[in-house]
Amino acid sequence: MATKKEEVFETDEMRELVGTFQTATAKLRNEVGKVIIGQAEVVEHLLITLLVGGHCLITGMPGTAKTLLVQTLADALGLTFKRIQFTPDLMPTDVTGTDIIEEDTATGHRSWTFVPGPIFTNVLLADEINRTPPKTQAALLEAMQERSVTVRGESHRLEPPFFVLATQNPIELEGTYPLPEAQLDRFLFNVLLDYLDSDQELAVLDRFTTRVDIPEVSAVTNAEEIVRFQWLTRQVPVAESVNRYAVDLVRATRPSEENAPDVVRRYVNFGASVRATMFLNLAAKASALLQGRYHVTKDDVRDMALPVLRHRVLCNYFAESDNMTVDDVLHAMLEKIDG
Repeated sequence: MATKKEEVFETDEMRELVGTFQTATAKLRNEVGKVIIGQAEVVEHLLITLLVGGHCLITGMPGTAKTLLVQTLADALGLTFKRIQFTPDLMPTDVTGTDIIEEDTATGHRSWTFVPGPIFTNVLLADEINRTPPKTQAALLEAMQERSVTVRGESHRLEPPFFVLATQNPIELEGTYPLPEAQLDRFLFNVLLDYLDSDQELAVLDRFTTRVDIPEVSAVTNAEEIVRFQWLTRQVPVAESVNRYAVDLVRATRPSEENAPDVVRRYVNFGASVRATMFLNLAAKASALLQGRYHVTKDDVRDMALPVLRHRVLCNYFAESDNMTVDDVLHAMLEKIDG
């Protein structure tokens, strides 16, 4: 028997919206594929980020097309786009904007005028975000959570949709500053951008070394449509047993929990928060919708667990001494949790 939530998808209005959604996402994949070779999983994670209304951290070595990927996606979305190159001398006001004093030449009256920073956009590319000190990194905190910016006590709202798509280099590289845990927790995903295989790397050579210009990308959607898609994503029903599984996964990352696996108790200092549980639920909904389903399975939750949790779990020195990464711990944990 269909639930009330499932019955929502049976209305003519919803069928039309679902059809628009399927057409738009197929075109998005096609437009991004004009420029980006491979990295299909990363592209899917970025689409899920947009549907959830979250933010995504893309981690990878220099030269793996992190910046090009975000720029291409922004072009295909048809949204306003701005890029901030994070450097050691970048100041918070370079991100948020600032108030300046302006004088009326006719009256001589002076007043404060707010000059918006590059954060006032739909898609913000925070390029190499971990190459600026924590003081400037923190300038994004309010915007990422409350969708607003406060300058001199006055709050300025950001127009929806608003996404921060941040790239970072591995922290082992020179000149990097680890992101604070409070900021990491505001990212829906931490996606790892790995090297391409040999055939894909050969295709990159064929595409980009025989021509000067990058293939043109067309906008296939707009801000209003994306907001509707975000609403649609939240209508996808989730069974109580699937929600319980998501809760169990997140709680299993906390070493103080009674049911935490031994691998977590040995190697983890701090586990994930309730925000991770909510993001895991929303990401699973978006993943199901992108696959043409109007219900969420435990497999959807499990597939989203690694990118949602890897930046929220803090390992201890035992993990370092045993050469156990966060991903190793999470893989072992997932095998212990019955799905």
